[in-house]
Amino acid sequence: MATIRDVAKLAGVSTATVSRVLNEQGGVNSETKQKVLDAIKKLNYKPNTIAKNFRQNKTDTIIVVIPDITNTFFSKILLGMQDVANANGYNVLLCNTNNDVEKELEYIRFTERRGADGIIFLTARVNYTNILELTKTCPVVVACEYIDNLDIPTVSINNFKAAYEATEYLIKLGHKKIAYINGPEGIVLSRDRLRGYKAALERYGIEIDEKLIFEGDFYYESGYKHAKQILENEATAVFTASDDMAAGFIRYCIDNNIKVPEEVSVVGFDNIKLASIIKPELTTIAQPMYEIGTTAMDMLIKLIKGEEVEKRNIVLEHQLIVRESCMPYEKNCVKSKGY
Repeated sequence: MATIRDVAKLAGVSTATVSRVLNEQGGVNSETKQKVLDAIKKLNYKPNTIAKNFRQNKTDTIIVVIPDITNTFFSKILLGMQDVANANGYNVLLCNTNNDVEKELEYIRFTERRGADGIIFLTARVNYTNILELTKTCPVVVACEYIDNLDIPTVSINNFKAAYEATEYLIKLGHKKIAYINGPEGIVLSRDRLRGYKAALERYGIEIDEKLIFEGDFYYESGYKHAKQILENEATAVFTASDDMAAGFIRYCIDNNIKVPEEVSVVGFDNIKLASIIKPELTTIAQPMYEIGTTAMDMLIKLIKGEEVEKRNIVLEHQLIVRESCMPYEKNCVKSKGY
């Protein structure tokens, strides 16, 4: 089925121009208008009447679907979204899924049934077909990750590169037995971070030891849970896919009289506020959380207004923040026994 982007590409114009022709708005000269009409006829493009009516009946409401409202990682992202939305006259409706795919589907059905001017997913867990269908009803943006094989606007960092740099930092400190606690299997950012971790080891000729790779869930408890086995496997450093998991790992070390970083170095991911509060302060990958929020919301509002979005997959810069939780391997103390 042809889309408005297909029409725009064939006619050699922007999607905003196609939208103006379809809605019989001014500002399009007769020659350009005819190119658009010819492309529509050739592609047998049929405008979505639901979407058209939807756009003509603004709700001034944007839905943001969040996997876990208690996760502090999302707080600055939501603040950025709220600031941009309010500045443009939109209200934000937060929909918390508690990482439940069925709840996410419910919010999609709610949006299709009741209407909203647009929707942002802070990660998406549902079948891609559901999101694709939703795009026929309203503009959609995905923040924090991307969706394979779907042309949906996204805002994220380069998770592969970030994980590579975190692992490389530990390698350059002299560590070779580096454990990794990943996020849930099947999530695109978990996949990319695991690839980055493995790529760094391979680049420096360090054998990948599957016994040092663990699946977590981004939460404190899974960092604590995997710590015992990591230490029993004599890892001298640990990289975790979230700061919460790093904090859980450090807590286990404290409970068992294992010194960080003297006996084991730790790197986290996200740079939430906790990273600079815990002792030792956590070395981590900083995501530009507020900027992710403002960029995603700005993109969505442009789509709602029918404006052209020049860059549909925006990758923002991350940063390795070096604090107190890592130490060169040669300076590490002899490890304690009885983990």
